[in-house]
Amino acid sequence: MKIVSWNINGLRSALKKNLVNFLESNTFDIVMFQETRGDIVPLDFIMMGYEVISFPARRKGYSGVMTLTKIKPIKVIKGLQIKEFDDEGRTVSLELKDFYLINAYFPRAGDNLERLDFKLKFNNGIENFLLKLREVKPVILCGDFNIAHQSIDAAFSDPKIPGLTPQERAWFTHLLSLGFIDTFRYLHPNVRKYSWWSYMGNAREKNLGLRLDYCIVSEELKDSIKMADILTDVQGSDHAPIILELT
Repeated sequence: MKIVSWNINGLRSALKKNLVNFLESNTFDIVMFQETRGDIVPLDFIMMGYEVISFPARRKGYSGVMTLTKIKPIKVIKGLQIKEFDDEGRTVSLELKDFYLINAYFPRAGDNLERLDFKLKFNNGIENFLLKLREVKPVILCGDFNIAHQSIDAAFSDPKIPGLTPQERAWFTHLLSLGFIDTFRYLHPNVRKYSWWSYMGNAREKNLGLRLDYCIVSEELKDSIKMADILTDVQGSDHAPIILELT
């Protein structure tokens, strides 16, 4: 099974930047988009054989997630069933035969960390959600976490930068300690590779970025991890797509 997750920074914009060609040029079973910023469902996705599950934010032009799947889900869960988060269209979860698959767009802490408390509340909410699902079957969580977990995941070190705060990083460490694996870091323990770059200052060309995008899996899926990577050459957003392949 081949999975791709990508913060596309607006679906309408991405469609003008060869998004359809990217999907057609690959053989993804499941595609997860974050920050879709709307409720459009392109016919191209349906023509490619995908079932499309969209969960936009109530506020237009903001947030939103979308999952495309060629594997018929047993069940679809939109949101965490917590209104303040679900109003922002942050998660879509699929129950498949062997595991749950969650597409998540974590809140950003804000330039002045004004949403850090909200972010930490969301983190706690999704943690409880994951643990509840894992009582039934293994879990895969992919998306934009808006956290650069360790120093190897960041070109910067200022703890006041959103995504680099001690609170966010400590929560990520805590989450992994509960029996989850960061698939990219599991396969590439010493590789410094980023998934996001600012549009300013030629940051992408200079590779001054952060690894904000992850696929984490329950430990019981560890032996199924065939490949996990970041497609840094794929343009179209300030984020790069990340891929996970399972045997």
